[in-house]
Amino acid sequence: MSKGKTIIGVVAALVLVVGLFFINKLWIAPTLMRQAQAKGIAAAGNHPMAPDFTLTTISGENISLSQYKGKVLVVDFWATWCGPCRIEIPGFVALRDRYHDQGLEIIGISNDEGSDAVQEVKDFYKQFKMNYPVGLAGDDVDQLYGGIIGLPTTFLIGRDGRIYAKHTGTTDISVFESEIKALLAAQPGAEVANFKPAGPRAEDDIEVKTPEEVKAENNPDVPGVNISALSPLQVTKLKAELNKQPCSCGCNMTVLECRHKDPGCGVSRKLAQEAAGKYTKTI
Repeated sequence: MSKGKTIIGVVAALVLVVGLFFINKLWIAPTLMRQAQAKGIAAAGNHPMAPDFTLTTISGENISLSQYKGKVLVVDFWATWCGPCRIEIPGFVALRDRYHDQGLEIIGISNDEGSDAVQEVKDFYKQFKMNYPVGLAGDDVDQLYGGIIGLPTTFLIGRDGRIYAKHTGTTDISVFESEIKALLAAQPGAEVANFKPAGPRAEDDIEVKTPEEVKAENNPDVPGVNISALSPLQVTKLKAELNKQPCSCGCNMTVLECRHKDPGCGVSRKLAQEAAGKYTKTI
């Protein structure tokens, strides 16, 4: 009797295992796959379109982002005085040589300032044997890409014109190469739903703006913050509030003072945006 029960138990266990196998194969696995694909598609929607811009290069040529449609594009914000930039740029030169025939283009946007900036960039260009176009950044270009706070800051744009990765600070060239290869494999115009950044990147770290938003932020009251929806009275109240609130960036100024004296400060900008948002909600 005991032996019979044992056999029955073994058979029942086998039936259960086989049943679970087919349930997983025919129902659970396909469902999970569809869910994973849906998440991939949803994640791809988080890749914003790269704002178009026009620059005059140090050689006097006018270039715009739109002329690189269908290409994989590296947009690198840098400066001649930036140590980490000097480390990265030879790698970009090598990557351009290696993958240009496959559809890779690179644009360098220098944040050098001053009357000698163009000549300094030209000298740097020759010294480092750069093989891609370089222009000087204007405030509008920086702002279109969310405001460039740290250098280098590099964006990787796919064949479909979307920004897939952003890297701030020194990044190993192998990271760029891995991401470039993934984007080059895509068809022109096709969104890369399964793209995975090779380096660390927060999903909400990529911020872009329209020219209209940039124009609205270039105001004399609260620089860098869009207050176009606020009434004159609300602007006055906002400025009074920001002039009392200490900025937590360590500058020992109020938020409003910091916005005027250091428009590139991301801390005061975020605090001012949050305060302005409260007034916008009351409209």
